[in-house]
Amino acid sequence: MWGVDRSVDAKQPPDVERFISTVNANADFFEQKTPISVARAPGRLDLMGGIADYSGALVLELPLGVATLVAAQPTRDGRLTVRSLAPLGNAADIEVTVPVESLAPSGAALEYPEARALLTAQSRRRWAAYVVGAFVVLARERGLASDGARILVDSTVPLGKGVSSSAALEVAAMNAICAVHGVSLEGRDLALLCQMIENLVVGAPCGVMDQMTAACGERDRLLALLCQPAELQAPVVLPPELEVWGIDSGIRHEVGGADYGAVRVGAFMGYRIIADAAGLAVTASSEGRVHVDDPQWCGYLANVTPSQWESRFRNAVPEVIDGAFFLRRFAGITDSITRVDPARSYAVRQPTAHPIYEHHRVQRFRALLESGAAAEEERVQLGELMYQSHASYSACGLGTSGTDRLVALARDAGVYGAKITGGGSGGVVAVLTRAGSAAVVQGIAREYQRLTGRQATVLGGSSDGAVRFGVLRLNP
Repeated sequence: MWGVDRSVDAKQPPDVERFISTVNANADFFEQKTPISVARAPGRLDLMGGIADYSGALVLELPLGVATLVAAQPTRDGRLTVRSLAPLGNAADIEVTVPVESLAPSGAALEYPEARALLTAQSRRRWAAYVVGAFVVLARERGLASDGARILVDSTVPLGKGVSSSAALEVAAMNAICAVHGVSLEGRDLALLCQMIENLVVGAPCGVMDQMTAACGERDRLLALLCQPAELQAPVVLPPELEVWGIDSGIRHEVGGADYGAVRVGAFMGYRIIADAAGLAVTASSEGRVHVDDPQWCGYLANVTPSQWESRFRNAVPEVIDGAFFLRRFAGITDSITRVDPARSYAVRQPTAHPIYEHHRVQRFRALLESGAAAEEERVQLGELMYQSHASYSACGLGTSGTDRLVALARDAGVYGAKITGGGSGGVVAVLTRAGSAAVVQGIAREYQRLTGRQATVLGGSSDGAVRFGVLRLNP
């Protein structure tokens, strides 16, 4: 039996004690005389900002009560063995073992493309790349040499629903792995290294807001992050008269899907065209990629103001552009994660406009909250900003009939605001209500389920990110 070497106080989320019991119920998975480190990271509810993060926007994120917990134990058997107790789907292996030697075949860590090919080749084992990828990143970026580890995972974060189950897994795993290998990371570094797992090992082109919230979030406060590239600002306190909820549409969301990636590429194509129209100096850096000398907007599309967009650049950016034509005319984009496919066409104008206006909306949203949003008129303005954001997502092609139906039901129910979250194309809708509106939110979920036949789970509550939670040491 393993026991925590400090008491789990009443302020700890209830899932911690349950997970310690789970570790003991899986005692045969671990070596019996070696301590275990436990880390925890929450999912997040994207209240405002969403897909504008990769364009440098301000985002406001709430760390949720649901979370992923990871128990890690060092071994000397030369293997990294990961077992998941969380639902993974019928086709997934619940336990995956990767030889340490395969990640460093000649004593040097694999390059990221090689690691991605190794860890994502089999779909039933791909989930483990979010965990084993931490060893790859730590080896390449921090010189970690591991003799092996056993890692147990459990989670209540809904999988693939736009509340960042992947970031919660990455951050909890990375924090636990660092603890057992004596690696110390600040919160921002923890998040950025976890983003590298997702971008470079898993191959999903996400921004950094998910990992930053899972790592650095504070219970009952909105994490404010200026994604230029990842600058934490003062957290935002919700007035006690307001509540934030999430309602799961029952439609699976995957950030690595083609829709999200295409919208991201479209935004970077738009920035490249704006740079050309503004007369900025551009040089090719590699095939399909360019560098823009941009003292005005510092390389971030979100810094283009709505008035500049409307008066100077909107007409220069086409609604749709052919990838091959774009590459011939503009050589490439500044994004280091995605590439323009010459064989396809991209929507460009709306994906470009979205982060320009979203950054403006989020700034206004924060200002209203920081002023207290005491007047009903101000709370209605908060809701209108959310509805505008949702409409803009849909115009980008990232909406679904389910999330649109939930937002419409929320509006009909008289709540202040609602919008799709995260990368779009399904997932969870964020809802802003008056305090004490649990029954109203549950009613929206029931009506949605009646109309669509899909189960609509309500998400509420909040909890601290991985850094504030820390790491529990379990002793045998």
